[in-house]
Amino acid sequence: MAITAALVKELRERTGAGMMDCKKALVETNADLEAAIDLMRASGAAKAAKKAGRVASEGLVNVTISDDHKYAAILEVNSETDFVTKGSAFIDFVEDLGALALKNKPESVESFVSQKLDSGETVDEAREGIIAKIGENISVRRVQIVSTDSGVLGAYKHGDRIAVLTVLSSEDAELAKDVAMHIAASRPECVSEDQLSNELLDREKAIFIEQAKESGKPDNIIEKMIVGRMKKFVNEVTLYGQPFVKDPDMTVGDLVKSKNAEVVSFIRYEVGEGIEKKEDNFVEEVMAQAQA
Repeated sequence: MAITAALVKELRERTGAGMMDCKKALVETNADLEAAIDLMRASGAAKAAKKAGRVASEGLVNVTISDDHKYAAILEVNSETDFVTKGSAFIDFVEDLGALALKNKPESVESFVSQKLDSGETVDEAREGIIAKIGENISVRRVQIVSTDSGVLGAYKHGDRIAVLTVLSSEDAELAKDVAMHIAASRPECVSEDQLSNELLDREKAIFIEQAKESGKPDNIIEKMIVGRMKKFVNEVTLYGQPFVKDPDMTVGDLVKSKNAEVVSFIRYEVGEGIEKKEDNFVEEVMAQAQA
């Protein structure tokens, strides 16, 4: 039986193990899926697989930018507890991944985890080694490469949990970094009003209409109230509409315009955003292991 990508994918989903371990197990068992699962349970790979189902919602972000500010990599690596993120093994692993991503410019996490570090191990193999060492699930959650031909990139990290990359149309590296710092603090949804979806605007407007009706004011006053509230909402969620954190007397839009620049795009990563945490379950598992 041929070892297909679909078969490797199914084995990864069922065991939580790395791609290389899955391929190896399938080769050794002549592509027998059930036999490969049994083999992995009996091998060192099973140590990582047992922990793969646990939620990893802590971790570190990393942003690495080239010397010419034309290329950058941003990534997030998760662990189960913030205690692990303070250890040198985890910190060094994340730093190595940042350098590797900038060098190889992977198109996806799936392709990234099969790439080799300077140690000769793949990212997935190194990840599993750390899992076996520290006893927690570790996952490389996301990675993106950003580049620009005519402008400049700005990078900013706020502690170890928030990282931002901005793409600026001009060559003003200091401005690009300042805008990235603002985005880290203010979390805009997009650059400007034209990038907001009609669905979002319609939903917010409907909410404001209902709130305004409850005021009992005349229709002409309600209309003005809605216009004012929508303008305030747009300014709150767009980068250009927000007061600049270093100088609240001007908006970010006014700032970049005064510098003859435009913010082309930005990426903001925050550790664990969008992950459903199950901290109580993790505590229960720890207690059960301690009593075993």
